[in-house]
Amino acid sequence: MTTHSHIYPVILCGGSGTRLWPLSRKSFPKQFAELMGETSLFQRAATLACGEGFAPPLVVTGDPFRFIVLEQLDAVGQKPAAVLIEPDGRNTAPAVLAAALALAQQAPDALMLILPSDHLIPDAGAFRATVRAAAGRADAGDLVTFGIEPTRPETGYGYLELTDPAARSAAEPQSLVRFVEKPDAERAAEMLASGRYLWNAGIFLFSVSAIIEAYRAHAPELLDAISAAVETGATDLGFTRLGAQAWGSAQAISIDYAIMEKASNLAVMPFSAGWSDLGDWKSVWQESGPDAQGNVCSVQATAIDCSNTMLRSEAGGLELVGIGLEEMIVVAMPDAVLVAPKSASQRVGEAVKSLKERGIRQGEAMPRDMRPWGWFESLAVGNGFQVKRIVVNPGQALSLQSHTHRAEHWIVVGGTAQVTIGDFSKLVSANESVYVPLGAVHRLENPGKIPVEMIEVQTGAYLGEDDIVRYEDRYARS
Repeated sequence: MTTHSHIYPVILCGGSGTRLWPLSRKSFPKQFAELMGETSLFQRAATLACGEGFAPPLVVTGDPFRFIVLEQLDAVGQKPAAVLIEPDGRNTAPAVLAAALALAQQAPDALMLILPSDHLIPDAGAFRATVRAAAGRADAGDLVTFGIEPTRPETGYGYLELTDPAARSAAEPQSLVRFVEKPDAERAAEMLASGRYLWNAGIFLFSVSAIIEAYRAHAPELLDAISAAVETGATDLGFTRLGAQAWGSAQAISIDYAIMEKASNLAVMPFSAGWSDLGDWKSVWQESGPDAQGNVCSVQATAIDCSNTMLRSEAGGLELVGIGLEEMIVVAMPDAVLVAPKSASQRVGEAVKSLKERGIRQGEAMPRDMRPWGWFESLAVGNGFQVKRIVVNPGQALSLQSHTHRAEHWIVVGGTAQVTIGDFSKLVSANESVYVPLGAVHRLENPGKIPVEMIEVQTGAYLGEDDIVRYEDRYARS
């Protein structure tokens, strides 16, 4: 293995949440959803590279997801080494460099493993063994990319050209001729038949010093901008916020374009134990284990005389039934439904764009709004009123706040809440309620061991989420 005691996993956790709409959206992209089983893809990534030889993960994400990251890591028994907050998404090259510069301050010669947060690798043990097999080459100063043995003429992936066709299933890193752009169907079939190409997984292993030197040689302007962003960053509740002004001056570009297509010290580590980037609903169908008729159905879905079809209901109490469907994808959420042939599954982004252009909330926002303290969802909206379901996690609290345009009536249906209204404070348990007058300074906390669940009835002339005056907030929100 390597002479270093640890490999530092770096989990890239951005994403626009468009390709697996409506389950994935800008406010809650696919890596956080329970897409394949009871853990999210992000949680799978965090547990993929852990244990002996691996340090705690460093996560690069955006401000809206910082508390989701901590909550999901805690749920799988992980604590991050650091969480870097990008002021805005600028693709993978700036994100990787920010992580490298942050690690350089404590472990300049360490190896760093770049992991997308939204890929599926079922066999974690085989993956860790492959990473260890590649570590020696990375330790020697090479930039190692991981290549997947192709199983079909896929047009949605980039490819890696090998010098030797026999090396496609090798057990050690191989020399790499070049990176190849996503091909058309004819070219993809030719490359598959040649036996000299692997899919580009977007997973990398290299030393901190080697990748910084690569940026210095091939992307010096990016190195200047991101170095300044790291230097001007600030610590906020344990997170590291990168400097916004310097970050904004950096080019938005992938590490493939910025570094890998230009570098000469490249190697590729073949991996054949199973991988998918779950880039569209067709790939989710493929990885979900279709039955003898080719169907994949969720618990609340029924297929009658269907073939090669996915039926997935993500709405409690909504039963989805398909009759006589062939080669179809149907995904039902509480507030949106997708119906498309599998052959058009890569066009879902067009639907999201159309919804956004029309100002439709479902284009970007989920029915549940995630908050640092828990979540809420709107159950009913009418003229001058709104009914919400609110869940506050154990030990968490809403900000001390007031509203200019609305009053609120809280009915606790689970757990026990500590409610403060002005100078008055009391415990409110299940089947009890409390009224918050318009303009009153108030807070709700959960001091218990189980979630507090309550129904909130808002009444007033304006019920927007921006009608909040915060006086005190443990999550440093303005």
